Amino acid sequence: MVKAIFFDVFGTVVDWRSGIANAFDQAFAKSGSDIKPLDLADAWRAEIASRLAENSGDTADGAEYTGLDAIHCDALEKVLADADLTHRVGSKEKAALEKSWEHLRPWPDSVPGLRSLRREYVIAPCNPASISMMTWLAKSAGLPWDLILGADIARRYPPAGSVYTRSAAAVGLAPGETMLVSAHNRDLDPARAAGLKTAFFSRPKEFGKAQTSDLAPADAWDVIAFDLLDLARQMEASLI
Repeated sequence: MVKAIFFDVFGTVVDWRSGIANAFDQAFAKSGSDIKPLDLADAWRAEIASRLAENSGDTADGAEYTGLDAIHCDALEKVLADADLTHRVGSKEKAALEKSWEHLRPWPDSVPGLRSLRREYVIAPCNPASISMMTWLAKSAGLPWDLILGADIARRYPPAGSVYTRSAAAVGLAPGETMLVSAHNRDLDPARAAGLKTAFFSRPKEFGKAQTSDLAPADAWDVIAFDLLDLARQMEASLI
């Protein structure tokens, strides 16, 4: 039976896009209003995703592992340069942008859903973010994690299976005693391959009104819910 539930965070638990767009708005508040903050947020995330894909292998002893904080900073530099905005942002504003991923708002159902699940399960983030990033985000957003797991524990990035198996081992469990929850279908395939149970719900507003991806489950995941509160209700009634 499932004893611990792991979570993707950005998009699944917190609304990254609105928060990052707001951070860009604030960073350029003094230098003009001609920027497109949502476009910059999307570009930053896309650049981060590209760099994570380059660092997602099961490298020997984590020798090639680069923490997400550094990847975020390097990706931001490129996004600003590509948009010809580097000269318009000061060091203070850029530092605030770099830390903006630690100050995102949870979706309305996230905190009550997590609190409900925590009554019966160990709950933890298991995603590419660093321990420090997840710690400060939890503090800011009120996310009631029991502990922080994921990439820094395994010194690997998803979809490497060791991210999930080492996170399970960190709490003394077999992979089959854990579950990964994500609003992104692509996260669940490698977790299932590593032996974890899987749960999906959609966040249809993650990418705005034009979102076309992850509006429905792409496979027969172990649990398919409406949101985190519904997941908590289903888990309470299940024998998974």
